[in-house]
Amino acid sequence: MLNTISKPIRSCLFAAVFLSFIPATVAYADDKAKPQGPPPVPVRVATVEQQFVSEQISLVGSTAAAAESLVAAEVSGIVGTFNVKEGDFVKKGKLLAHLKDKELELRIKGAVAAREKTRANLENAVRELARSKKLKASNTIADSKYEEALYKQQALEQALLESEAEIEYLQYQLKQKMILAPFDGYVAQEHTQIGEWVSAGGPVVSLLDLSRIRITVDVPERYAVLLNSGGEVKVNIKSLSKDSIAGQIYAVLPQGNPDARSFAVRINLPNPEMKIKSGMEALVRFDLSEKKQALIVPKDAIVAAGNDRMVFVVRNNQAFPVPVKVTGYYDGHAGVEGPLQPQEQVVVRGNERLRPGQPVQIVE
Repeated sequence: MLNTISKPIRSCLFAAVFLSFIPATVAYADDKAKPQGPPPVPVRVATVEQQFVSEQISLVGSTAAAAESLVAAEVSGIVGTFNVKEGDFVKKGKLLAHLKDKELELRIKGAVAAREKTRANLENAVRELARSKKLKASNTIADSKYEEALYKQQALEQALLESEAEIEYLQYQLKQKMILAPFDGYVAQEHTQIGEWVSAGGPVVSLLDLSRIRITVDVPERYAVLLNSGGEVKVNIKSLSKDSIAGQIYAVLPQGNPDARSFAVRINLPNPEMKIKSGMEALVRFDLSEKKQALIVPKDAIVAAGNDRMVFVVRNNQAFPVPVKVTGYYDGHAGVEGPLQPQEQVVVRGNERLRPGQPVQIVE
């Protein structure tokens, strides 16, 4: 039938049909371009907790070995053997050095020989005294002869005791030629070597006991008066771990620094694996007041907005800002005051660019 319609009429019909489709196409394109809203932001969350906390301060101190000994020779002599080097770990009783002892061995031999001679003379004197007793009883010997025999036996008994004491003393000196480790520890410094003369009391090695660590912290006067021996502290050795170690105040020294108005506080710290070395930096946290209840959130949940602070709370998969006041920091957490409830979830990762009411997706 189209073939019977003139060419101009046919052109008009096609144009009309084409134009009738344009509104539908434009409407479809408009629907596709219409914004659907931002996708949910992936975030990590933590739970608001209510805990007992106290006011804290953190101060930097230095670690030191709980025991440091300058091991010395008790007797003089020439170093014959030296069995350790700096950095060695030694057990209690380990032979550190041995002084030459040939002269003492010879003196002991002479003293033993002299003792045996005295012992033989004493045995003879005992027999002579027994004979004198019999003669005295029968009045066939003068009293002076009996007394002479008695005194001779007593003198030899005393000489034998002196001889035995001399041998014991020489044997003690011989034993002191062996210089032993007084406790388990690390050799921090060598003070002598083979062939050197060591005087009595002269240093041989410096030995450190690192099984326990002592930390010294200078605490300002206004805080030092709040601390007591036996109080617990938290210590962080940043070069080793982010985790804190429980320590105990050993003493608050009574003599302060009048210029700085501070007092040295000593802290004992266990070191069973001996990873903590002497001279490391230690961050020590002290509790200063009675414990009180507070809302606690991770420090990463706090968002700064100028001078204000806030946290983002997740409710119905949306993030809402809640203004808070930070009351203190406690071992990676912050105490806060504000319209929060325990067990609510706050954003700790991904909270930097959140907007009020923004959809979020909680990830592990």
